[in-house]
Amino acid sequence: MATVNLVSGTVMDFAAARLNDASRQIYTYAVQLPFLNIALYELQEIYEANNIPVTDTTSVVIDVDAASAGFVEISFDDGVASAPFLPDDLIEIKVAWESPRDLNQWTPMTRLDFLPQYQIGAQINQFVYYQWATNQMKMLAANADNDIKLDYIRSLFIEIEDESTDLLVQNSISFLGNRTASLIASDIEENTERSQRLYGDALGGLDRALTIPTKGRQRITIRRKPFRAGYKASRSM
Repeated sequence: MATVNLVSGTVMDFAAARLNDASRQIYTYAVQLPFLNIALYELQEIYEANNIPVTDTTSVVIDVDAASAGFVEISFDDGVASAPFLPDDLIEIKVAWESPRDLNQWTPMTRLDFLPQYQIGAQINQFVYYQWATNQMKMLAANADNDIKLDYIRSLFIEIEDESTDLLVQNSISFLGNRTASLIASDIEENTERSQRLYGDALGGLDRALTIPTKGRQRITIRRKPFRAGYKASRSM
């Protein structure tokens, strides 16, 4: 299936070319895969820290049944916990919404460091508050069935195992290709100068990749020149 996203092979072809091995005689896909995965982990953390929209998503509705008392916990599916489950790719909750079961009357929940102990055992029909602790979403039990939906930051990447994997991102080939090449130059070739040069190119590509979605969020169609940029340029000449 055609995709607008990058595939792993495209990035590794780029990296091999930067290492003067465009035919991949030395740096085969198998050799490059561990380094591409490292670069992807770095990019994931950078995207999360900069709130890049590609990491944002909304969960399906999570059904939470009524409970008589105590706490309700929503965990990841680890093969031990029972439903309901959190999304497998959840990194951080941005907004939690709740609604009476099947009514689509969504109201935001308030995140607390600790749930109010004085409300334990109180008769409530909606949660209102939630706590994030021990990788679980925790609420005081409600005496009615409710739905929960999460706006959250998702994990983009999975472990890359071959050259055909869709990386689920756009506009990142410069960072990923150069960063993969710089890691290989450092760890295989032990060529510090080449590694640093490639890493510098990777950071330049990263800056451009971050600028595009940032401009989109700000609804700015062009990047304006800095104040008195023309004057400063003429002075430097």
